[in-house]
Amino acid sequence: MASTAISAPSPSGEKQSFLADGMMIVIVITVAELVLHCVFNNRYGYFRDEFDYMACGNHLAWGYVDHPPLIPFVAKISRLALGDSLRSIRFVPALASSALVMVSAMIARELGGRRFAIVLCAIAVAIGPFYLSDGSLLTTNSLEPILWMGCAYFAILAIKRENPRYWLWFGVVAGIGMEEKYSIAMLGLGIVIGLLLTEQRRVFAGKWIWLGGVVAFLIFLPNFIWNVQHHWPFLELVRNIKASGRDVELSPLQYVFQQILLIHPFTAPIWITGLAAFLFSPRLKPYRMFGFCYLVMLTLFIVMKGKNYYLAPIYPVLLAAGAIKIESGIQHAQRGWLKPVIVVLLLAAGTWSIPWVIPVLPIERFIVYMNKTPLKAPRTEHSHMRAALPQNYADQFGWEEIVATTAQAWSRLAPAERKDCGIFAQNFGQAGAIDFFGPRYGLPPALSGHQTYYLWGPRGYSGNCLIVLDDNKESLQQKFERVEYVGSSDNPNALERHIPVYICRGAKFGTLAQLWPQLKKWL
Repeated sequence: MASTAISAPSPSGEKQSFLADGMMIVIVITVAELVLHCVFNNRYGYFRDEFDYMACGNHLAWGYVDHPPLIPFVAKISRLALGDSLRSIRFVPALASSALVMVSAMIARELGGRRFAIVLCAIAVAIGPFYLSDGSLLTTNSLEPILWMGCAYFAILAIKRENPRYWLWFGVVAGIGMEEKYSIAMLGLGIVIGLLLTEQRRVFAGKWIWLGGVVAFLIFLPNFIWNVQHHWPFLELVRNIKASGRDVELSPLQYVFQQILLIHPFTAPIWITGLAAFLFSPRLKPYRMFGFCYLVMLTLFIVMKGKNYYLAPIYPVLLAAGAIKIESGIQHAQRGWLKPVIVVLLLAAGTWSIPWVIPVLPIERFIVYMNKTPLKAPRTEHSHMRAALPQNYADQFGWEEIVATTAQAWSRLAPAERKDCGIFAQNFGQAGAIDFFGPRYGLPPALSGHQTYYLWGPRGYSGNCLIVLDDNKESLQQKFERVEYVGSSDNPNALERHIPVYICRGAKFGTLAQLWPQLKKWL
């Protein structure tokens, strides 16, 4: 009986089944990761940034202060189609993280890898802490790796099949990536420099790569126009962050070391081998641009003091190349017994690190586990240092307590007061939590000067009565005639453990619209 499996060109030019060379094993790994996410993605709570994307999804636009529009759109569609549960809003991230395993394996095969290289690449990507974390939370990192690898895949096809039309698809994916997170522009820059430094520079003599660039810009154009209309708020935000010293700045050695932690220490020999292979191996010479691309981006992120995870989406292509060289080395040395040993070691190491990025353990057991292991999660912002838990977990606690305390303040207001009493929060996490959980208490949408909430303005409130979160009484007494302390939220696991709530009456500053420019906080 003839096979009905999808076929793809083999290195020799003949067609081969898509399911050949271990791809069935890759499918099993992909599905297993998706199931893992779907089972455990509801263990703790909503993440701070998820509140922001859901709030922005309620105000769909072509741009926002701190991110492009794609993730809020994904949040909106997920909620409409699947509901508001944690599993619902995290299903797309889980799907993207799992699909990354498949795309990475496809890259390994296109680069010339056989069964072991393809499976090794899939396992290495599947156990990567950064990629597992991407599948556990809805953030702007969620789709970033698969979009970067989509670009890498089409670039490889353009070279391998000598078909420059694939650069159009590169442009499509890059354009979508720009609507998801601007950092994909760094990948584009690295690819361009890598092409110019290798024999593949000849691609610039044709029209297709230029057309791909045009396509990417056209997809990005709506967000570009939005930024122009709003005077480039993202650039203002970046300047403010740099000036404030908010982020932890790393030395070059620290930056490289944290790359090893993010992708997993046991996979470091694979991607380092892959980087060397792209730079020096005759077999991978046609794709040498990826080696230069990595070095360019590594240098830029170190010089620019970028966060440790900014470079993480590029590693699957390095893991693919490294897996190929390891497969070749084992075959040449006739040490086939190393294959199962490597697989078992990677799976064991990946299992050991999973609790750090997927909430497979109850929080009490995770705290015990965390304190017994030598691994410590890197902190990317100085404010994260005060948290007992890693920030990816600490920022999933405390939000319902904040809203409940705010509801206590709301219950103290007379019905006549409520019509003109806004709720002012200090950041999008607090404001977004009120917007999400607040309706069950009858609370109105929150106000804030933080990030995009500032653009939504005071919404007609006079400011003569405000419920204010996370401020101090002395500061509020300078702005209001009467300040009443209501209470403070308390959750020992939260990054924001104690959030005081006040009822403030009798504005001394005029109207809230007049005060609003002073409340702007893009940081």
